Amino acid sequence: MDSKPVLPPEAIQAYNLYIHGEIDRRAFMDRVKKVAVSTVAATAIVDQLMPNYAAAQQVAPSDARIRWERATVQSPNGNGSINGLLVRPANAGTNRLPGILVVHENRGLNPHIEDIARRLALENFMAFAPDGLTSVGGYPGDDAKGGELFGKVDRAKMMEDLHAAAVWLKNRPDSTGRIGVTGFCFGGMVANTLAVRMGADLAAAVPYYGGAPANLADVKNIKAAVLVHHGSEDTRLVQAWPAYEAALKEAKVTHEGYIYPGAVHGFNNDATPARYNKAAADESWKRTVAWFNKHVRGTT
Repeated sequence: MDSKPVLPPEAIQAYNLYIHGEIDRRAFMDRVKKVAVSTVAATAIVDQLMPNYAAAQQVAPSDARIRWERATVQSPNGNGSINGLLVRPANAGTNRLPGILVVHENRGLNPHIEDIARRLALENFMAFAPDGLTSVGGYPGDDAKGGELFGKVDRAKMMEDLHAAAVWLKNRPDSTGRIGVTGFCFGGMVANTLAVRMGADLAAAVPYYGGAPANLADVKNIKAAVLVHHGSEDTRLVQAWPAYEAALKEAKVTHEGYIYPGAVHGFNNDATPARYNKAAADESWKRTVAWFNKHVRGTT
């Protein structure tokens, strides 16, 4: 895949507005048609923007190096329970492992996020990817429908579900008791929010293009080491980063932040070719794994 977006920036912007629920599919298609030279070109643009999970999969569920299962976590303060994918390296045996919570975008637990969990298992972590759509039937197998369902979930209860998933992962008997969290877009915001809420119970947070904590005054509660990733073309979040960074510095939180040149919102998602930026995705992944190794596993 090309490391840089090859489509009109207006089309990519329209897609971002669409997936964030700011415009509907009809408005998205209208905007694409306006920047396309023909109907055929418009179709090609949409094909590049829509996810192709089969083509992007890096670690197959059948990979002999991993073991996975579907798990249900009780969430009495949320929607009652939340389902998810739990993945461990196959050679871990009964060894305790550090855990990483992997939080999806605003589409639910789609194949890309499951693939991220499997990739982390290959890095010798126990990864759990919960599905925030559990209370409305779970990820429906289609991102557009997933986005519709996402808008129907009680957001406060969903946040309780995701917190319950983190606590469950930390307290599992096959866990070392040290966990980190990474998330993408909505999941990036969740990573920042959990860092505030969990304090010393969370060792590290790695938000990808996620919003800062709602109240920067609460950053003082963060005890986790925070690693932030943004794309340079993701203007709103890039402009918000300095204020979050200043709050982290003032609170003396261990942190690093990177802005990747030429990268747009969603640059790590290799299932969406037009947004995927290989150079940024590869570099941010190396930094993410190293961060978790240092601050969750405790190695350098």
